[in-house]
Amino acid sequence: MKATPLSIEGAWLFEPTTFADHRGSFTAPFQGPAFRDALGFDLTVAQTNQSVSARGVVRGVHYADVPPGQAKYLYVATGAVRDVVVDLRVGSPTFGRVEAVDLDAASMRAVYLSEGLGHAFQALADTTVVGYLCSTSYTPAAEHGISPLDPALALPWAEGVEPVLSDKDRAAPTLDEALAAGALPTWESCRARLAELRG
Repeated sequence: MKATPLSIEGAWLFEPTTFADHRGSFTAPFQGPAFRDALGFDLTVAQTNQSVSARGVVRGVHYADVPPGQAKYLYVATGAVRDVVVDLRVGSPTFGRVEAVDLDAASMRAVYLSEGLGHAFQALADTTVVGYLCSTSYTPAAEHGISPLDPALALPWAEGVEPVLSDKDRAAPTLDEALAAGALPTWESCRARLAELRG
């Protein structure tokens, strides 16, 4: 498995090998040793999630309070997505930076996002299934969102595909509004969490 850091510290792209024959194919989208070699610690999985989305559906931008935060490792089991990472860590050298990666079931590429990073995706095909490995369990009071349509972020949603949002995501604050409200994680708290994970 190939592991490549993205331009936002704490975000990684993992590319597994797919083995195909006359029966079909086999892929291991998450591999513990490869993850540990890249990140320097093991991924603790407290919860697994799966979403099914119609073409155009946008989920996010979501993030959790740090500490403890919620890291995510996700891949596409069926269909395809435009996956987006946003650096929401106040004080980070790349605060406000956006990076997009296309993921699909054919390649089984996966993205890892460390605590404090915002995450969103847009389904590019009907019945797109995304699997998530989450480092902590879902805690409603600690979960937050940034508007995926924030004009200042200008997230790179697919051209010609109308975004379909939940009422909650549509009502989420802009990045500037969340920053003014003191609702974003800090670079310091995220770095402390990383140091804790690496022991």
